[in-house]
Amino acid sequence: MVHTSRIRFPENNLEINVTTSTRTNVAVLTLAVIVSSVTSAILTMSQGGSPIASTRAAVETSAAPAAISTIAAPRALPDFTALVDQQGPAVVNISTVQSSRTGASQPPFQPGDPFYEFFRRFQQQPQQPQERQSTGVGSGFIVSPDGYVLTNAHVVANATEVTVKLTDKREFKARVVGLDKRTDVALLKVDASGLPAVRIGDPARLRVGEWVAAIGSPFGLENTVTAGIVSAKARSLPSDTYVPFIQTDAAINPGNSGGPLFNLNGEVIGINSQIYSQSGGYMGLSFSIPIDVAMKVKDQLQKFGKASHGRIGVAIQPVTKDLAESFGLTKPQGALVANVEADSPAAKAGIKSGDVLLSVNGIDVAESSQLPRIVGEMQPGTRATFKVWSNGTTREVAVTIGEFQQDRVASADKQAPDSGKLGLGLALRQLTPDERRQLGTEGVVVESASGPAAEAGIQTGDVILAINGERVASVEQLRKLAGKSKGKVALLVQREDSRLYVPIKIG
Repeated sequence: MVHTSRIRFPENNLEINVTTSTRTNVAVLTLAVIVSSVTSAILTMSQGGSPIASTRAAVETSAAPAAISTIAAPRALPDFTALVDQQGPAVVNISTVQSSRTGASQPPFQPGDPFYEFFRRFQQQPQQPQERQSTGVGSGFIVSPDGYVLTNAHVVANATEVTVKLTDKREFKARVVGLDKRTDVALLKVDASGLPAVRIGDPARLRVGEWVAAIGSPFGLENTVTAGIVSAKARSLPSDTYVPFIQTDAAINPGNSGGPLFNLNGEVIGINSQIYSQSGGYMGLSFSIPIDVAMKVKDQLQKFGKASHGRIGVAIQPVTKDLAESFGLTKPQGALVANVEADSPAAKAGIKSGDVLLSVNGIDVAESSQLPRIVGEMQPGTRATFKVWSNGTTREVAVTIGEFQQDRVASADKQAPDSGKLGLGLALRQLTPDERRQLGTEGVVVESASGPAAEAGIQTGDVILAINGERVASVEQLRKLAGKSKGKVALLVQREDSRLYVPIKIG
């Protein structure tokens, strides 16, 4: 018996008419399965998938049809060609000339030496001071068509001549409008118009792991493009407590300084500023100034020729776990005030040594390194509300922000857990009248330190000014206050010209 069958493969949108006899039905069905498998494999290959996996899926579902999952094609790496074509012309090479004076040559011996008179009489006349010139290179980028250029302050600091070179080989003599060493931002101006300018992005939307590209002139090799990912945000560096750096692994080398860091949208989100290196070259750790920080400085430089930063006149240190317990905090947070400058905004507002600054205008201070950034962005003369932890309670303090001169940040010595009873391992004595007069304060002097105190970092010659925020004027007073403490005490120590808190476990 002969009949015509219509076989349809919905997953392939394929339909086949087959004329068969009863004896060949089984063979036709088998052939249909094979055709379906091969067709699926071909379609899958055209979509970048695996033909083997697709064929296996077709065979396995021939007896009981089921949904076939689609295997996604691997994601391609980013292509920066369009970014470079569009934004590259706004990136510039900066060359500088610095002048310095060399001192006059002197006899190699001091007066009174037997050979001094000999060399003075018979050597040639000493050379007079001479001017010496040196050159430097860096990068920058145009932020407005009328010729304003951003770069790093260290690129143009002390330069007597600055030249800006564009990708089209045009060169302009540049004027330094102003520079701010604290943020390492400088603004230049060239006499030109209609220049290509970059687009400014929002670093707040930047995510760790996102692709970025840097353009600059490493080692003088102009218009070099490198790429990498964002490794971290708001990174604090030991040499800078103000800028919340963007850390990347994009290759940055000498000469890249001042160049832009782009996101994939072609927007500038940072200025390449520093690298961590033990060789002087790239080692996978690069740091950029967020562009929002730089643009705030740029606006001040353009308007006033300088940038102003707020200050309150305190030396601060991090709140460690041990210090938090000593001061009764539930967790390590805020910035511990180690010292308050006399007649400073903080002193006038009643902030004192031993206070912990928890927030400013409602902005929490999770780490002590955040405080200089928050205060530094405030304009001098404005009022700010500080939430302060003092003597086991919180209070709000209004402070009139002063103008930055040079805040100092105290860093605690290495501290180690210790054990022991009330004896802290300290040999103490009273301050002499002369010492008290010289220091301008009361306290007790450490004559020797051992046990828990030595392990915590207390040194001979340290002057203990307070314990757990309470001032001490005698050895007996310190012992009484330590006896009231449970578990830990925090000693305010003056060491030479700096003050810091040191926590000690007393068991």
